[in-house]
Amino acid sequence: MTLRLYDTATREVSDFVPRTPGQVGIYVCGATVQAPPHVGHLRPSVAFDVLRRWLERSGHRVTLVRNVTDIDDKIIAKAAAAGVEWWAHAAHYERVFTAAYDALGVLPPTYEPRATQHVPQMIELMQRLVERGHAYSTGVGNVWFDVRSWPAYGELTRQRLEDLAPEPADDADAADPAAAKRDPHDFALWKAAKPDEPATAAWDTPWGRGRPGWHLECSAMAQRYLGDEFDIHGGGLDLRFPHHENEQAQSRAAGYPFARRWMHSAWITQSGVKMSKSLGNGLLVADVLAAAPAPVVRYAVVSVQYRSMLEWAPDTLDDARTTWDRLTGFVQRATERVGAVPRDEVAKAELPEAFAAAMDDDLNTPAALAVVHEHLKAGNTALAQPAGAEADAAVRAGLVAVRAMLDVLGLDPQDPHWATATSGDDATRVALDALVAAELEARAAARAAKDWATSDAIRDRLAAAGVVVQDGPDGARWTLAD
Repeated sequence: MTLRLYDTATREVSDFVPRTPGQVGIYVCGATVQAPPHVGHLRPSVAFDVLRRWLERSGHRVTLVRNVTDIDDKIIAKAAAAGVEWWAHAAHYERVFTAAYDALGVLPPTYEPRATQHVPQMIELMQRLVERGHAYSTGVGNVWFDVRSWPAYGELTRQRLEDLAPEPADDADAADPAAAKRDPHDFALWKAAKPDEPATAAWDTPWGRGRPGWHLECSAMAQRYLGDEFDIHGGGLDLRFPHHENEQAQSRAAGYPFARRWMHSAWITQSGVKMSKSLGNGLLVADVLAAAPAPVVRYAVVSVQYRSMLEWAPDTLDDARTTWDRLTGFVQRATERVGAVPRDEVAKAELPEAFAAAMDDDLNTPAALAVVHEHLKAGNTALAQPAGAEADAAVRAGLVAVRAMLDVLGLDPQDPHWATATSGDDATRVALDALVAAELEARAAARAAKDWATSDAIRDRLAAAGVVVQDGPDGARWTLAD
């Protein structure tokens, strides 16, 4: 079968044909590293990790770029509140996000560029837009994209300009009223340096000193690593507008074809409401990993097709844990009976047709997992038979098939990443240690700044997740509650 994927721009599922046969370029919007990640942040990363694994299993060479937004208003504000440099704050939470990705078995991206490393590319893109009449400067340091200069604006999300709300006020903030943008819908390519912000949070440009707008960053970095045109641009559903709409407009206005296909993963919700920090309903990854082993969390995320909302309920992890135990139990018993199957054999094994068909159907992971469970049942039936050549061959065939399919989903229990998590939870402990350590660093910074409310909130949040914090002369230590 041909891989068919949903395209947000066309709102259709269509055949996926790479620009270059056998090669696929993917750009996924990564984290704005201003606070610890909650499990909703990990949904897009896991979704595109599954896509990458399936493409690679199908014989493609994948270049996956996942950026880091390490400069923005919230980073500057939160760093100031914590009494640390903005870049130190960003670096700290970048490490926390990396630990979370690693914990859930997300493969490292081919490239992981930071916004602050690509200012020259951003300036070059702005210069091109200004020369083409699609951008203008007002005041010292402010550069805006002129949305009315681009008639196709709104085509990604199928919205008319006259129906859109103006850009948020912070993008239009200028000390000098004369420096305000021409149209309330215009968005910032470059923001003028503000007197109350650190001098290090600004760069020189032909239009004055300032820092990049969020949308400009991704266009510049995508082009730098994937070229003028690439196969897939992905991210969470909430990024469609304005972020991805603005990315597409500025890149195409500059004369670049940009992304050929747009893919978006749906939200994780609680009681039907999107999980987010601003709403106070985000389950931190550290809390979730304190409640369940990392592969159980990944299974819970993978079990729902990436375009469907995942409702995170009290029994979500319990159900995933029960299923994971069934899978790992079979793999362990089958391995004890017929011997270990080499990873190379698993990686090259022929996959059941029904599983491949489900994955080719816009990554229909629930249907794919149904095939896994069919083979799990057959394997357990073979295990119940007395040892013998025929029964053992059936056991081994079931073992290879189950592991091969789970490997595509990043869930092979005998993948070295999960092996220790399957026996002793050592891998989960390592991941949890990194994430909790990051929380304790944030708590220490709050205490140093005499922000007792934040310090107590972090400690209470960890306690609610079963993490006991003990303060001592050498700093804070933690243990899991009995």
